[in-house]
Amino acid sequence: MRTTWKPHEKSGRLTMRSDLPASVYAFPKQRKEPLTDARHVRNAVARFDQVTEASDEDRALAFANIKKAAKYYDVELGEDSWRDLGEHPQRNRREHSRAGAATRKRTGSAKAAARKAVATKKRTGTLRKAARKGATTRKKR
Repeated sequence: MRTTWKPHEKSGRLTMRSDLPASVYAFPKQRKEPLTDARHVRNAVARFDQVTEASDEDRALAFANIKKAAKYYDVELGEDSWRDLGEHPQRNRREHSRAGAATRKRTGSAKAAARKAVATKKRTGTLRKAARKGATTRKKR
C-alpha cells in the first residue's frame, strides 16, 4: 500500500483543521485522524475503529499512513495489520451521539460550548480570518 502521509511542520499554533493539508491525515479522504506529532499518532491508533464510513481500502491506507508517521515520530506499534486495530466501528454509535447531542441541548451545555468556542476564535483571531476567507470565496462566485 502506498502511503499519502507527509510530515507537516508549521510554525505557530494550528487553530483550525482547515489549516492542515490532506497529506497529514490517516484518512485523507475523510480528513480524519491528523498525524502531526507522536501524541496524535497514538490517538489515531486508539480511535481507529471509531472512524465510520471507511472502506477496507481506506482503512489499509490509513494504517499505512499511521505506520509511516509512527516510524517518523518514534512511536512503537504493536499491531501488524489494520485488522488488529478493529475492522468495524462501534455499534449504535450514531444513536448514542444523537442522544448525547439531545442531552447537551436540553441542559444548555451546547450553547455554553459554542459561546466558549466563539470567544476562543475571537481571542486568537481565527474568527476574523475565517470571515475574510468566506468573503473572498463569495466574491469569486
